[in-house]
Amino acid sequence: MPTHRVLLATLAAVIMVSGCASRNAGTPAPVVTVTPTVPPPVTTAATAPPKASPPMTAPRSESSGSIDVYKQLVASSIHRANPQHLFDGAPPPMLKSIVVLSITIDADGKPVRVNVLRTNGYRDLAQRAVDSVHQAAPLPRPHPSLVRGGQAEITESWLFRDDGRFQIRSIAQEQASSGQ
Repeated sequence: MPTHRVLLATLAAVIMVSGCASRNAGTPAPVVTVTPTVPPPVTTAATAPPKASPPMTAPRSESSGSIDVYKQLVASSIHRANPQHLFDGAPPPMLKSIVVLSITIDADGKPVRVNVLRTNGYRDLAQRAVDSVHQAAPLPRPHPSLVRGGQAEITESWLFRDDGRFQIRSIAQEQASSGQ
């Protein structure tokens, strides 16, 4: 029955869109600044992959002035420094939360400011995203063409699954479909 398929496809689309909506859809999400905290010592289970050590000095940027390439370098650095919080494979069709951060980085790769621009109301996940940036410091040095007033600014999205693990959008695989 073609009518049922159209109805099911429409229903699936509505559910997917509402799944990532803010919990208080009637009011706009406020801009929240989360104060960075010193992350607690990380203990990994025997089955967890070994934690890669972040570089001791910020590597030179290989972005050649491309903001998209620089964002991928930063995301890769954050992934290497936070393996205990990552998930493998494609992000699921329904995410628990998407956290968007504005990250200001000095010319040496030090994160100067990390501000939460968007969250679904899960403060612990917003804080995990902020902490993951500081855990990865120093970040790759921005290309001189990206630096204004001694700093570069990027905006990046953290994609959180139901279990609180994340991927960063610039280097995440394409999101899985719901099968429809």
